[in-house]
Amino acid sequence: MTCGLGCLGHSSLLTPHSSLLTPHSSLLTLLFGSRKKEEFSLQALQLLDAFLVWAGFAIASAVRWNVIDQQYSGLGLNPIAWLLFIVVPFTPLTLELFGFYKNTLNLKASAALWKVIQTAAVLGAVVGGCVLAFKLDPSSRLVLVFGGFFALNFVFWRFVWVRNVLRRRVKKGADRERAILVGALEDLAEFEAELPSSVTDYLEICAHFDLNGREVSELADVIVEASAQRVIVSPRHVLFDKVGEAVSISEVQGLEVWVAANFVSAQISRPAFDTLGDKPMLVLRSTPELSWALLAKSLLDRCFALAVIVASSPLWLLAAVGIMLSNPGPVFFRQRRAGKYGKEFKMWKFRTMCLDAEEKLAKVKEQMGNQMTGPVFKLEDDPRVFPFARFLRKWSIDELPQFINVLMGDMSVVGPRPLPVYEVKEFEQSAHRRRLSVKPGITCTWQAGGRNTITSFDDWVKMDLEYIDNWSLWLDLKIICKTIPAVLFSKGAS
Repeated sequence: MTCGLGCLGHSSLLTPHSSLLTPHSSLLTLLFGSRKKEEFSLQALQLLDAFLVWAGFAIASAVRWNVIDQQYSGLGLNPIAWLLFIVVPFTPLTLELFGFYKNTLNLKASAALWKVIQTAAVLGAVVGGCVLAFKLDPSSRLVLVFGGFFALNFVFWRFVWVRNVLRRRVKKGADRERAILVGALEDLAEFEAELPSSVTDYLEICAHFDLNGREVSELADVIVEASAQRVIVSPRHVLFDKVGEAVSISEVQGLEVWVAANFVSAQISRPAFDTLGDKPMLVLRSTPELSWALLAKSLLDRCFALAVIVASSPLWLLAAVGIMLSNPGPVFFRQRRAGKYGKEFKMWKFRTMCLDAEEKLAKVKEQMGNQMTGPVFKLEDDPRVFPFARFLRKWSIDELPQFINVLMGDMSVVGPRPLPVYEVKEFEQSAHRRRLSVKPGITCTWQAGGRNTITSFDDWVKMDLEYIDNWSLWLDLKIICKTIPAVLFSKGAS
């Protein structure tokens, strides 16, 4: 390959498995096949759903105040203005979080209804929390109940209508875009076979062009003969200078060109396209991409940490007094832990071991062994833990100071547990370091499910990587909800 990605200009990059060519294509991608139009489509549907939510509460309010009480001559929205500021903008955002706008064509009505119910539950909890926390006037319970019922019904039936429209259009073959596949002849059949039905439903492959067997200049004539609207390039087994020439010929005629990233074998990372300065770049991400959800996680982390610190302050006093009386010395223990990408930070805990615990570690390992395989040390009856500290550990009170690390931004509430720096240096597999690609957390999947019952470091890492690959705010919430009973019933603690 004689030139890099820079020769491809500003054409799009894709793979058959990327978000551009999967069943997650939404309305405008199906109808027009354009990523930008897909984004406009999503925004249009979200605005429509926001209006439907407003309409649902407006109808409920009008019936409540005009028909039943006869207090207003209009819609009577003033008493629920605060409510509309919450539910109107955040309903479509929460629906997007649950994947309501993905795979519109093939999403089952029951699955869509479940996503709507999940959204209603989350927003109901938020509204209820606002009423209690800020002592807001809940106005009429009738308006709240029926407004929510109308709004969510409107959104659900809007989904059913849009899906039916899409299915009718696909069945009729409407809006199919004529495309030419360009690349090495032996690759093109395989590439086309890998395209999912959500793509082939709207894309008509009208020609294959062999870049290795024909002069690249002939592509211009093929485009004209086929009346093509798009050129899709598979650059695997093709010199990049030929790919660049094919891109130039296509864009001169005003066609949209998509260049597959199938020359890179990425098993974990998700491909995306970005620019570095004015240089087009293919980006492979194996961690959650920066998004409003990730920003919300950071904000919620700090709010949750502050609330926990305030609410648990009596336990802090109990722990401090107990430690000073049972084992005089520092109340807190700070240890160098590996944070995001291995950056060191000092993690706070209540001290639960004798003052010379670090010096005794090697001797304890030699005499009592290690219950955890791999570089991590864990021992259920560690002799370095003094009696009162066992009480702190059983109820996870010793972990409370880590919320200071969350406030400081070194940790998250949910994430892979941070390991001591010396244990990270002993990782036997470089793949284990991928658990360092996100902020460490106070709790994660393995703690919520079994805590100290996990004895294999490989199993521990596997659970952490599954969390990273499937991360969402909803997953964080589920882990927190599982962690609470695990702590209250001291499940797996030692």
